[in-house]
Amino acid sequence: MYKDLLPIGSIVRLKEGTKKLMITGRIICRAGSDEIFDYVGCTYPEGLTDAKNMLFFNRDAIEEKFFIGFQDKEEIDFREQVLANLGELEVVDGKIVQKEN
Repeated sequence: MYKDLLPIGSIVRLKEGTKKLMITGRIICRAGSDEIFDYVGCTYPEGLTDAKNMLFFNRDAIEEKFFIGFQDKEEIDFREQVLANLGELEVVDGKIVQKEN
């Protein structure tokens, strides 16, 4: 489910978006929310100028990929060993955890 997420540093444009975004995090929830997002990012090329400007979005919102972020052995291992085995997630007490069956 999460193994195919784009790496940190990838540059994308969202559907109906006019600005490019750089992915700065994966599998994240907004403070005070129970919704888990695939990505968080900031505008490109400006970067993160204020935490209030972080943009949370899911993979289905991506319209176009301009650049795929850095991928070394550490990133590939992370995707294969961690992201591929996360299963279903939920937010409990403000933290993302695996759902118990």
